[in-house]
Amino acid sequence: MEQTLYFILLLIALCSVSECVQRQYHFINVTKTWTEAQRYCRENYTDLATVDDMNDMNELNKSVNDGHVWIGLERTSVDKWQWSSGDPALYQNWGSGQPDGRDERCAIMRDGQWHDFPCSSSLTFICSSSNNTNTGLIFVNQGKNWREAQSYCRQNHTDLVSVRNQNESQQLQKFINESHLSGSRVWIGLFRDSWQWSDQSNSSFRYWKSDEPNNFQSNENCGEIFPNAQGQWNDISCDNQFPFVCHEDKLILIKEKLTWSEALRYCRQNHVDLVSVHSEEIQREVMNVVKQASTEAVWLGLRHSCTVGLWFWVSGQTVCYQNWAFDDSENCDSAVRSGAVQSGENQRWISRPETDRLNFICSRYEE
Repeated sequence: MEQTLYFILLLIALCSVSECVQRQYHFINVTKTWTEAQRYCRENYTDLATVDDMNDMNELNKSVNDGHVWIGLERTSVDKWQWSSGDPALYQNWGSGQPDGRDERCAIMRDGQWHDFPCSSSLTFICSSSNNTNTGLIFVNQGKNWREAQSYCRQNHTDLVSVRNQNESQQLQKFINESHLSGSRVWIGLFRDSWQWSDQSNSSFRYWKSDEPNNFQSNENCGEIFPNAQGQWNDISCDNQFPFVCHEDKLILIKEKLTWSEALRYCRQNHVDLVSVHSEEIQREVMNVVKQASTEAVWLGLRHSCTVGLWFWVSGQTVCYQNWAFDDSENCDSAVRSGAVQSGENQRWISRPETDRLNFICSRYEE
């Protein structure tokens, strides 16, 4: 059976990338304060709505009425650097003495390194694009402030460029050199703010209206969808009473300690399946879920076959997207290997004997 499955997978020549929303949204047309709405969502779903990217935002907008609507964004006392695309800023490449400005809340790249810079400055910028099969990078030779550059990239490409590791940093610098931009200041998608999602998600996606958030009268600490603004956001006092959007995660962490086969059986009996991670979007959701794990690694629906020497997802998808820290599955004289994700460090994949007892992640919905 396993060998047959592998032969089927080997016939698939191309890996398709699908737009997938990792959570379901539920519009609650009852007015509550932000805190009351948060409590309602936590009791009945997962939490007040988190938004990872424009796919999520478009899905959320399908369900809401055109009025003030709470989402799960609140202001905290801690500023942190984040990527416009929603990715956490794990890799850093600051220049000497950087960042150094209290009011410099956006980042540029110059000579291969990052510098904080006033967001209101007018600079050229680099977008990422899923349609550019060469580098995925687009230089825009127009002077815009950071927010305008972000809007331009989202409307015309994907987003302002993210630099998530050393390899992407080197690719970006090569692109800058080949575009004859050496020494120039260009916007990248890095910014800092003090907003946090109610579910403690790492998502740094923001969709503010122009000139928002402005913290009017120093009392606007919650985020809402603003009326007649194409789904864009506004900061406002948390004491207002509005309808709200809850989300229900597609993935759920099970804190029982089971072998891989036991975890697979549990997910199929109680939910849908052990999770398959076939895109960066799903990996980002996994990264949020595993933070609460009680074991050093967490089972995925990833299995190795010594017969043909390949990994496969139990859901039937081809293993196209990969996020390995290390893979020792070629040692087929040892125990059967299954795939897990680290719950600490960078949440990378590792190969573990299937008899290990770990927490695991189930998927709640069909692909």
